[in-house]
Order: sequence, then structure tokens, then C-alpha cells
Amino acid sequence: MSWRCASSVGRRLVASGSSLTWRRSAAGAAGSGMGNGTSSSVGKSACTPVNQIHETISNNCVVIFSKTSCSYCSMAKKIFHDMNVNYKAVELDMLEYGSQFQDALHKMTGERTVPRIFVNGTFIGGAMDTHRLHKEGKLLPLVHQCNFKKKQEERS
Repeated sequence: MSWRCASSVGRRLVASGSSLTWRRSAAGAAGSGMGNGTSSSVGKSACTPVNQIHETISNNCVVIFSKTSCSYCSMAKKIFHDMNVNYKAVELDMLEYGSQFQDALHKMTGERTVPRIFVNGTFIGGAMDTHRLHKEGKLLPLVHQCNFKKKQEERS
């Protein structure tokens, strides 16, 4: 996952496993965690949490905006884990500016609660919505649709 924008000069968003954290960085420093790239281009005026959120959901088939202490978030992650589906978890409570991202998600989705789950670039709801889609057999086809689209893009 690469977040190309940051709201504060001298900081970068570091991907670590399936979560992200803000870290102080030297100018031009770049790092990665478990194969996830990061970017050191920070402080650009066009960068907003909304832009970063849009970039994240467009680059990943499944994105879960979460908090580490949230039982509903854990439930949602377990659904995808049990289906053997890769997902990107953005742990808002681990981000220095997590509340700004949560505010942006509120504006985008109409709710401030977590988890906020996106599949194939589309907001599908929270944990209970995801659970319902899974029970109805509709969740996995959405994920497969995204994976198929990604493979098509790789071929062209």
C-alpha cells in the first residue's frame, strides 16, 4: 500500500503488516513493511485524507478502516480471513491523524463508526452489513469481481 500524501511535513505513513502508522522520517527516506511500499513525498497541498482514502480503496480489492480495539472490526477481519481473502486494514487508532481520516470516512459514508469496509472500490458498510452479505452469498462474488478486474488490468 502506498500513501503518497501526508498532512504533515517530516512524517511518512509506514505500512507494517496489514496496518499503517505515522513515523518521523528523514528527508527522502522510504520504507516498507512486509512488501507494502511507502512514499516519502509529503506536505503537498492537494493531499487530503479523502484523496488518500480514495487511493487506498482504488489500489486494494478489500479495505477495512478499523481500530485495533474494536470487536466489530475484528469480526469483519475474521470474515475475510476465514474466506481466505486478502484485505488491507487501516488501523485508525494507530495513525497520528486517524481522527482526520475517520472524519473523512464519515463524510464519505454517512457514518463515523468503524469498521468502514470497501470492496472493489465500493463502500459495503460495517461489520453487520459485511456479515449479512457473506451469509447471503454475495460477499465473495464481489471480491472475485475485483480480482478478475485486477487480472484484466495486468494483462493490458
